[in-house]
Amino acid sequence: MEAKLVVAGMDVHQKMLAVVVVDDDHPQQVVDQRKFGSGAKELQHLRAWLGGHGVNEVVMESTAQYWRPVWLALERDFVPHLAQAQSNAAPRGRKSDCVDARRLARRFLAAELRLSFMPDAEQRSWRGLSRSKHQKRRRRVPLQNQMEALLEENQIKLSSVVTDLLGLSGYRILKALAQGESDPEKLVPLAANNLKASPEELADALRGAPIPERYRKVLTMQLEELDLIDRHIAELSRELGEALRSQPEAVVRLCEMPGVREDAAWQVIAEIGPEAAVFETPEQMAWWIGVCPGREESAGESKSNRSPKGNRTMRRLLNQIAWGAVRTKDSYFKELFHRLIPRLGVHKAGWAIAHRIARWIWRVLHERVHYIERGPLAMDALAMKRRVARLTRQMRKLGYTIEVKPVAPATN
Repeated sequence: MEAKLVVAGMDVHQKMLAVVVVDDDHPQQVVDQRKFGSGAKELQHLRAWLGGHGVNEVVMESTAQYWRPVWLALERDFVPHLAQAQSNAAPRGRKSDCVDARRLARRFLAAELRLSFMPDAEQRSWRGLSRSKHQKRRRRVPLQNQMEALLEENQIKLSSVVTDLLGLSGYRILKALAQGESDPEKLVPLAANNLKASPEELADALRGAPIPERYRKVLTMQLEELDLIDRHIAELSRELGEALRSQPEAVVRLCEMPGVREDAAWQVIAEIGPEAAVFETPEQMAWWIGVCPGREESAGESKSNRSPKGNRTMRRLLNQIAWGAVRTKDSYFKELFHRLIPRLGVHKAGWAIAHRIARWIWRVLHERVHYIERGPLAMDALAMKRRVARLTRQMRKLGYTIEVKPVAPATN
């Protein structure tokens, strides 16, 4: 005899929780309901209260970040689920805390909620390191814009002659400017030898007004902040590498794919796990990421095939990996990309490559296979196979019966 399923629905807020208990035998009837605080002692009372009612599974909304302490307090004793708030929307004018919790539990029993993927504690720590590192990288962008604005205000056009203002050449010149050096003849030798601009062009770009002392102090503080961010990025990268030392095989297999380097492999594993075990098929993973074609069907017609919203981190990663793959010499993805451009355009073709890479990532992690680069020859063989199949269908439509067999290799 199967055990009875007892579910607790929770409406989570910053300072209180509304909890309603229902079972699968009579989902319309409330077994019990109660409100708790969100502090540590109240969460202990909540755990004991749920255990007393024989609750098996708990479902809550992803309300800001307030659900996290509740999840951590209950995940060892119960099976928690995190529902997307939009899937439990209430009718206008009929919203209250206990009613929301009851509706959440009933819709969970009816499988009408969209549930979020929550990895285990170890993978969540990987995610935290990986996403923190990305946030640190993003902080470099406004800092670079502020430095560029300061230089432009003093008629210094350094950003017009260097590709990366915060690269090796730009950083050396910025440090010298912050220390009070304004002579272009002394600033030009600080540039790297591989700078595309000529020494004359660089000297002309640096021949602006002397930077006032107050602006130099601001530039010094910005450079110190940049150094701090770079140190934090290096520390987070080192911590993430140490945390994923237990998954060397998955990292190596991912790095065999074009466009994937060690840092990208770490981020992929942090998001979907070393085996992508939660996803049964590559199509399911592509749908969760939001990298596959969507569907807006009404009256038998699809109004839009725009990709659905999904995991933003994986979408960003796949986009970066795809553009790296299509720039890899003699890669299958580069050949496929150029064949798709006439029909889809550049951006949609790049998104199609990202979809193809997502499916390959699932195979590499889930089935533990190795990516073997076939190059343009694989595309030629695939195109020939499709052409033979198309011609065979056309001949059969005309009433011919044909059998296609490969030609045996010639023998001397």
